[in-house]
Amino acid sequence: MRRRRSEKRQVINDPVYGSALVQKMINIMILDGKKNTSEGIIYGAFEIIKKKLNKSTDQDVLDVVNKAIDNIKPKVEVKPRRVGGATFQVPIEVSANRAISLTLRWIRESSRGKKGKSMKEKFAQELLDAYRGEGTAVKKKEDTHKMAEANRAFAHYRW
Repeated sequence: MRRRRSEKRQVINDPVYGSALVQKMINIMILDGKKNTSEGIIYGAFEIIKKKLNKSTDQDVLDVVNKAIDNIKPKVEVKPRRVGGATFQVPIEVSANRAISLTLRWIRESSRGKKGKSMKEKFAQELLDAYRGEGTAVKKKEDTHKMAEANRAFAHYRW
C-alpha cells in the first residue's frame, strides 16, 4: 500500500500571456528538453491563429484557445477493471486536471500526426479545428464518450 499521494506541482504562468494553461501547453509540447523550441511552436501557432481569425489582442487568441480546449475536454473515460477473471471497461468521470492533460495530449498527438507544413501551422490548424468543433482531437473525445456510453452497463463496477 502507498504511504501518501504525491503533491501536485503548481504550474507557473507563462511570461507572454500570463496563463498557466499556455505554460502547460508549452510543457507538454517539449521534445528532448528543448523548451525554447516548444515556446516558439506555441507562440507561433497563436500568431497564426491571430492572423487567420483577424483577432487584434492576445486576449482574443486566449479566448479561442480556451474554447478549443473546452470543445475537446472529455467528461467520461473508460478504465479497465478486473472482476472475477474478466476485465471490464468501466466508465468513470474525468477530473478537471486529467481532462486538461488528456486534451493537451490529444492536441499534441493529432498535430504531430499530420503530414507536411511546420509544427506551428499544424498546431494552429488543430486548435482552429477544435474551436470549430471538428478535427482529430475532437473525434478522439467523441470516440472516448461513445466507448463510455457503450460500456455504461458496467458502471456498477466503479470503485
